[in-house]
Amino acid sequence: MSKNTGSLRATMLGVSALAGVVMLAGGAQAEELRLLTWGGYAPDEVVQMFEKETGIDVEVTLSNNEDMISKLRATGGGGFDLAQPSQDRIAGAQMEYGIYKPMDLSKVDAAKFIPSMLAATKSNTTVDGEVYGLPHVWGTSGLVVNTKAAPDVKDYTDLCNASVSGKVSYRLKRPTLIGFAFAMGMDPFAAYGDEAKYQEILDKVQEKLIECKPNVKTYWEGGDALLNLVRSGEVVAAMAWDTGGWKLNNDNADITFVAPKSGALGWVDTFALPRKSANEDAAYKWINFVMQPEIAAKITASAGNFTASKGADEFAEGKLKAQFQNSFPQEALDNIKWYPPVPAGLETLEGKVLDRVKAAQ
Repeated sequence: MSKNTGSLRATMLGVSALAGVVMLAGGAQAEELRLLTWGGYAPDEVVQMFEKETGIDVEVTLSNNEDMISKLRATGGGGFDLAQPSQDRIAGAQMEYGIYKPMDLSKVDAAKFIPSMLAATKSNTTVDGEVYGLPHVWGTSGLVVNTKAAPDVKDYTDLCNASVSGKVSYRLKRPTLIGFAFAMGMDPFAAYGDEAKYQEILDKVQEKLIECKPNVKTYWEGGDALLNLVRSGEVVAAMAWDTGGWKLNNDNADITFVAPKSGALGWVDTFALPRKSANEDAAYKWINFVMQPEIAAKITASAGNFTASKGADEFAEGKLKAQFQNSFPQEALDNIKWYPPVPAGLETLEGKVLDRVKAAQ
């Protein structure tokens, strides 16, 4: 072997060794969780605790449902390791764009989840027999009631009682149609697959809402306007969201959120795996970490909404804990009606009904 050949070999070995170091360094840097989520769902304190416990860096990108779908469509499900779309935005997006991968339920501690929420989310995010979402942060709409001025308002249709005439408010939006349908003994979600049956339900709800118009002080649009109406006493019962009721309760103990007898209407933001997730193991570690009750309570404090972590309410700040437990005893939690994906065409039917209710004299 010539001297020059030996030198070349030594040089090549040196380059290989250097490449190995670079690859090792690259491997260490690759231990990162890229999270696509909503504001408040990954507070700094929780991120720091996770990073310290696991050694995994967390890169948080804030988003919303439309933006999540747009980002994942553009990359074919790449660029992120874990996303948090709402449960009713998963099945349709998966069937149309194929941007998610099924969840490996064996890697998740199911005991950390509230059973009814876990079951509902698994059902609503199942495509071709595979589960694509698990529940995380949730909230509801139901009744905000001045319990002293309107003690008989326990369900949506009670807003039509003579005792609260002229002192009621709700939105002319689909939650009102859905809520009234359930309170009238019908199941609108079960009729989602039958447009004619759904129209029958809407017709009955339309009749009830027109009959109820004299009770309505105003159809609210902005949340702040509604809160002011309730504070002033001009409205004593309304359809609204849970956190709004608890906010009012902070100022007036007589006002609070009431879960309707027929069931509050619930939304859930989930955990979902983008199809090209590069660090799936880190995603599952994050899910199991943040679903611990003590950690979940920190997310509630940040986001303002509760999570599907079983027992997390016990670790919530004292006032919020009491408000939650008063509004949601176990039977009310189990009775929440979770929004499933909306089939194409139904929102058009709903819009026509809402227009007719608005125009009715």
